[in-house]
Amino acid sequence: MFPDDRPEDDSAKHGGRMRTFPHERGNWATHVYVPYEAGEEFPDLLDVLLPHAQTYVPRLVRMEAFHLSLSQSVVLRHHWILPFMQALKDRMASFERFLFTANRVKIYTNQEKTRTFVGLEVTSGHEQFLDLVSEVDRVMEEFDLTTFYQDPSFHVSLAWCVGDACLQLEGHCLQELQEIMDEFEDSEMLLRVQAKQVRCKSGNKFFSMPLR
Repeated sequence: MFPDDRPEDDSAKHGGRMRTFPHERGNWATHVYVPYEAGEEFPDLLDVLLPHAQTYVPRLVRMEAFHLSLSQSVVLRHHWILPFMQALKDRMASFERFLFTANRVKIYTNQEKTRTFVGLEVTSGHEQFLDLVSEVDRVMEEFDLTTFYQDPSFHVSLAWCVGDACLQLEGHCLQELQEIMDEFEDSEMLLRVQAKQVRCKSGNKFFSMPLR
C-alpha cells in the first residue's frame, strides 16, 4: 500500500535532535502526558530563570509547550491507534482532577545522554501521578509496548539543549536557579497547578481525556 521510501532522519530539521527510533511509514511515535497549565505569571518566572541558566549553557532553548510525561515515547502501528486510545480512555475514566506542585529545579538527560533538560520536579502530587502511570502501563502491556521508568521523577521540562550539559548546570548553577525560584513573588501559589486532563500525541494527532 505504501512505497518503501523511508525519509532520511535529518537532525537539522528538528534542532539537532536525533530520533530514538527510525521513522517508518505506518509507525506513529506516541506519548502520553499531562499538560502543564500554569498561571499567567509562569512566563515571567521563566524570563528570569532561563537567562540565568544560559549564562552557564548558552545553547539552552526554552520549551515550546509544557507537560509531565506518563509514558516513554513508543511506536504504534497506525491500525492500533484507535484501539489504544479507547483502552487509555477506559483506564482514565475513573480519575479525578488533582492539585500538584512542581518547584524543585532539577537537571535531566535522556537515556542516550544526547539531550539535557532543565526541569521542575513534582514535590506534591507524586502519588496521583504514580496512579496514572500504573493505568497507562497496563495499556502499554496490553499492546506489548515499553512501560514507564521505575521510580520516576515526574517533572516539567522548561528548557533543553543538545548534548550532556549536566556538569555545567549542576552545582552552583542549580543552587542559584533554585534560589531564583524560591524568591520569585508568589511562587508557591503560581506553581500549584491542577491536573485537568491526560493527553496522548500519536504522530500529528492529539487525543484528550478530561479528568473528572
